[in-house]
Amino acid sequence: MELYKHQNIKIYNSLTGEKDNFKPINEGYIGMYVCGPTVYSNVHLGNVRTFMSFDVIFRYLKHLGFKVRYVRNITDAGHLENDADVGEDKITKKARLEEIEPMEVVQRYTVDFHNILNTFNFLPPSIEPTATGHIIEQIELIKTIIDNGFAYEVNGSVYFDVHKYDETNNYGVLSKRKLEDLIHNTRALDGQSDKKNPQDFALWKKAEPTHIMRWPSPWSDGFPGWHLECTAMSTKYLGDQFDIHGGGMDLKFPHHECEIAQNQAALGKSPVNYWMHANMLELNGQRMSKSTGNTVNPDELLSGNNNFFSKAYTPSVIRFFVAQSSYRSILDLTDDGLLASEKGYNRLMDGVNQLDHLKASKTSTLDIATWKQKCYDAMNDDFNTPIVIANLFEAVKYINQIKEGSATLNATDLEDLKTTIHAFVYDILGLKNDKTEAGAGTDKLSGAVQLLIKLRQEARVNKDFALSDQIRDELAEAGIQLKDGKDGTTFTTN
Repeated sequence: MELYKHQNIKIYNSLTGEKDNFKPINEGYIGMYVCGPTVYSNVHLGNVRTFMSFDVIFRYLKHLGFKVRYVRNITDAGHLENDADVGEDKITKKARLEEIEPMEVVQRYTVDFHNILNTFNFLPPSIEPTATGHIIEQIELIKTIIDNGFAYEVNGSVYFDVHKYDETNNYGVLSKRKLEDLIHNTRALDGQSDKKNPQDFALWKKAEPTHIMRWPSPWSDGFPGWHLECTAMSTKYLGDQFDIHGGGMDLKFPHHECEIAQNQAALGKSPVNYWMHANMLELNGQRMSKSTGNTVNPDELLSGNNNFFSKAYTPSVIRFFVAQSSYRSILDLTDDGLLASEKGYNRLMDGVNQLDHLKASKTSTLDIATWKQKCYDAMNDDFNTPIVIANLFEAVKYINQIKEGSATLNATDLEDLKTTIHAFVYDILGLKNDKTEAGAGTDKLSGAVQLLIKLRQEARVNKDFALSDQIRDELAEAGIQLKDGKDGTTFTTN
């Protein structure tokens, strides 16, 4: 029987501002859409944090036995520099500056995006549609919105009429903003004279003569609006209404607000039951910014080639660091934080590596069933990965107690412990085991350390405790930890 039938998931829903009980539209099936990158530059760590959060959510839902259709788009046209529908298309601008074709820009940075996500052990989405691959769907959607009276054409461009929409709907239902406040705070910008109101947003933009990326439409040769793309792609593959829509906190307004308005205007219904937003990533307590130099890209963090961190960190350590914070919390990326996460990750993997060496007993003195449900309860509570990690460290204590002989598990409970730890560490959190198993390692390292362990044991027998402690301490300084147990001394490497 599917695990999801025994678990009650609560999701913090940005639409309601509360943790809502999760009930899919169709039992056993979940449709999830997450706004993907605009591929005009290398993917940055803030994007990685957002996509990593939804990768864990995708993994957990699949683990529970749901059939999940996960759609994450690629924006390869139509994303202007300014949310007020002015400025150049970001991809076109990059192509002009580098004197290459726009699709060369798209190809280069799409490949980079995939390479980085593969490095961090992401599962691929079920479908990864592109904006340029769905121009026809977007044109048809615009026609419907115009026919329903919520959009107008001016000089070859088409705009969504926010004021008309707000007469019968609530523009601001997601972001909790009021249209009258938006009107009061709107500053007039050049290039908006075609709009009835500054709050209106583009569904289709007429291309200037110098604009490279353009497609024919009933209104002009032009390109679609950024907000429209996600509405067209999400509803094409997930239906007029689907379960989960995710993205970064910065997309809540105007992007996601406009998606709701477009869907309501075209189809007469709100598109999504559960809106989820991942919070931002800071660097040393400040917002990441290229203009101030307070930024580091994934490759620089992984290689150690940067001015912020004392060393290179593995992808799994970075995943572990991200999982130690709720996806809805601001996460501050610091060297101290990564160093602490590396120690925690190593400690966890030391425990995992001991699982196959544990021996079953006739009876159990530990309550594995309760511990196991605590792991699920944490994920069921809005995917609370920090609590999951705390529970995994509790399991490491169990492992050490069993090794020392102060606790026992029967064969059934021991197998349940192993299976659950592997599921949460590898399948759900998406970590890989970068640690050398205790007592193993390369042949040369293992041989050298085993010789020192033997010399240390001889020193202890001869009551030369100063030498014994010196061997232990100097190995520790070299990143090799000795562990004394009833079956002898083993070692782990940091």
